[in-house]
Amino acid sequence: MKVLLINGSPNIHGCTYTALEEIAKVLEAEEITAEIFHIGNKPIRGCLDCGVCSKFPGKCAYDNDTVNKALDLAKEADGFIFGAPVHYASAAGAITSFLDRFFYCGNDFSYKPGAAVVSCRRAGSTASLDQLNKYFTISNMPVVSSQYWNMVHGNTPEEVKQDLEGMQIMRTLGKNMAWLLKCIEAGKKDGITLPEREERVFTNFIR
Repeated sequence: MKVLLINGSPNIHGCTYTALEEIAKVLEAEEITAEIFHIGNKPIRGCLDCGVCSKFPGKCAYDNDTVNKALDLAKEADGFIFGAPVHYASAAGAITSFLDRFFYCGNDFSYKPGAAVVSCRRAGSTASLDQLNKYFTISNMPVVSSQYWNMVHGNTPEEVKQDLEGMQIMRTLGKNMAWLLKCIEAGKKDGITLPEREERVFTNFIR
């Protein structure tokens, strides 16, 4: 089993990475492969609703940033954890643009557990988590929680490590993700199938 952890910070080894690394250690100890993918510090284009991905599912038409690289890695992943820094009380712009396209491009993430982690100096963490969790809850993904909201506080990686409660929250999140993945795997072996899905209904509010 494998979990793909997305580092949505422009800093490859900053505060967000510090939180994700703590989770990755727990996953590896639980014999689950953990790969941390950095979205980079170059501009990431927002979704333009061009529609090309509807013809080529799983691939975005814009191939000049890291979205398609992550989509390729996602095909082998059984679970996902997305880490984001907080900017102006919401998830940073680059990871937001990244996730809009990552989730819109046609890969089916249904029934694969997902979790969001945010890093902030002081405030805006719960608003950012609410924003990120919406990607999971529109995609039939079980949301993995911890003993508190999935956040760490600090202005540097060293300060994040001093957030003892935050680091414990990350470890608990890693254990909960491992437990859920093992439960899903056990269910498959016992013949439990995925829920039967109805044909999708769209209702417009203006007719």
